[in-house]
Amino acid sequence: MKVALHALCFTLLGMSLGSCKNADKNLADDAVKPVKSQANNAYRAPSTRGPVPRNPDMSLSSSFGKDAGVTFSRVSVSQPFVAMTFDDGPHPSNTPRLLDMLRDRNIKATFYVIGRNVDMYPEITRRIVAEGHEIGNHTYTHGNLTKMGDDSVRNELMKCRASIAKATGVQPRTLRPPYGALLQRQRTWIHSEFNYPTIMWSVDPRDWQRPGPSVVTSRILSGATPGAIILAHDLHAPTVDAMPATLDGLLKKGYKFVTVSQLLAMKPKEEAPAQASVTPSNP
Repeated sequence: MKVALHALCFTLLGMSLGSCKNADKNLADDAVKPVKSQANNAYRAPSTRGPVPRNPDMSLSSSFGKDAGVTFSRVSVSQPFVAMTFDDGPHPSNTPRLLDMLRDRNIKATFYVIGRNVDMYPEITRRIVAEGHEIGNHTYTHGNLTKMGDDSVRNELMKCRASIAKATGVQPRTLRPPYGALLQRQRTWIHSEFNYPTIMWSVDPRDWQRPGPSVVTSRILSGATPGAIILAHDLHAPTVDAMPATLDGLLKKGYKFVTVSQLLAMKPKEEAPAQASVTPSNP
């Protein structure tokens, strides 16, 4: 009788452990499944309290030639133009909120999107383009391109380009490498094959370290100069929280916002392409 009871206990224990393992496996499977977004047409950002500064209406060319240069961290300009850039989106809630802020201020920005995020949130990507912003290639998976062979790099760029084209009907014209990591040899062949100049930055608020909205604003306002390319991430909610004060502060200083392509089109003919190294960030 005791033997039978022991055997029964071991059987029940094994069934219990097996059930736990199956439950853990199901949870793990669910955790890696991408969640497709649904268009939230009812979303509206909270109304801005009081009037906000507005970027002026400008009719500017965004046409830059292949001879403009291979790499840029900023552009020499005679007027206070800056390019605001946002990496790692689109994000299902942060990006729509940011787009509302930009629309209120008549600001056009450049979004360096990750291809797999575009596939998950195509309607947000379409809104970016529909509201006059520029889309840039930030690879498909956000891997470190310096650790990949040329074929893998090519696949990352082509897949991201295809995702953007499928979602919006337009193709990216510039590249920002994840982490700012791209060898000069890679920049050269990518420019030759894809016609992508590599776009780095001259202002990095290090918002990926989550220093808080006021610090992000302070770092951008203190670092901005005419021709600056400003790095930020719409992936992070605190960064988007920092944008009203940041954008308004730059406008009050007299800066005018343009897209990266518009800034490149302003480059003087005699200016040599920027080759300065940039400390890798976490864009």
